[in-house]
This record gives sequence, structure tokens and C-alpha cells, in this order.
Amino acid sequence: MSLMTLHEALNELPLVAILRGITPDEVVDVAKTLQEQGFNVIEVPLNSPQPYESIKRLVAAFGDTLIIGAGTVLSCAQVDEVAAAGGRIIISPNVNPDVIRHTKSKGLFSVPGFYTVSEAFSAIDAGADAIKLFPADTIGATGLKGMMAVLPSSVPVLPVGGVSNTTMEGFITAGAAGFGLGSGLYKAGMTVEQVTDNAKGYVNAWRAAKK
Repeated sequence: MSLMTLHEALNELPLVAILRGITPDEVVDVAKTLQEQGFNVIEVPLNSPQPYESIKRLVAAFGDTLIIGAGTVLSCAQVDEVAAAGGRIIISPNVNPDVIRHTKSKGLFSVPGFYTVSEAFSAIDAGADAIKLFPADTIGATGLKGMMAVLPSSVPVLPVGGVSNTTMEGFITAGAAGFGLGSGLYKAGMTVEQVTDNAKGYVNAWRAAKK
């Protein structure tokens, strides 16, 4: 089944795979095992080797079933390049209203990173589909809980940065709708088997915390 929206993808499994450092030659095999474990959203950060080529290969292989896109997107020009490669989601470490609006004008999903309530509302006002709390490990579940008292429940909040199997439950209790998973899931040099084991661990931790 084709996933038409980001919210549909997150409703099935709200875990975003961040493949920082991946190369075009390995990206399809890694994405295949992630899809088998239930992942629906895959991000290739633009500070990876040949990121646009990796995105093109992912779109060719999984464009009908996965939401593929880029992370560490800092400019409107980069949004255009991701769109040209076939990407559908733009993920940033910061809140740049121009980038968010441009992303939405291209018909893509926008997920900017925030660290304060003011940044969160700026992102939402600019049209973000979801917002990522980054870096999540420094503010923790307690900090997120305070923010969720005022943030709208209609916009998913995804903690990113230092999220582990053991910290997921606390963030979920505080109001997290899902997570972005980086080096705990994949880092440069990992085998497909390692990524598979890491993915299983995260998926099991998510399901256990939601029971």
C-alpha cells in the first residue's frame, strides 16, 4: 500500500531512520531491512557521501511504499535538490520559516528541529507537518513534558538525538509521538545485520512502551 501522508506513515510506526554517513552503494540494502522491520520513513542527511544519489536510489527502489527524504537541510536551494531527486520529506536541525514554507510550496513534508517553545510555535506557524526536539537527550523527558502543556497535540513531536531503548518510554509518557533514530540505529560502517538487530530493538522498545 502506498503511504500517502506523513501522518499515515507515523501512525503505522512513528520511527524515522536517520542514515547519516551512508553511501549510495549500501543504502538500498539497509533500507530494505528497515522496511522489513516496519520503518516507513527514511532520512539521508545531506552531510552524508553523495546524499542526492542515495535519495535517488531509494526513491527508485521504495518510492511507492516508503517516505524518502533528506536531513540536515538548511536552505531552499537544498530543498529544490531533494525534490529533484524525488525526495518527499525535508528534515532540518533548525527552524527556518523560509525553508519550511518553501518545502510546503513544493508539496513536500516539513519536519524542522526545535529546542524551545518559541521555536516550536514558529515552525508550526510556518506550516511544519511535525517538529523534532533536537537534541532530545539534553532536555530530556521532563523538559518535553513542560513544553507539551502548551504545544498543540495535532502536530507530532519527535525527539531526536541520543534516544535509546531505555529512554523511549519516558519521552512517550511526556507526549512524544515518535522518534528520529540516528547512530543508535545506523552509523557509517555498520553491516546490514547490525542495523537489523538495532532496528528490532527499537521497534520492540516502542511497542512495549505503548502497551
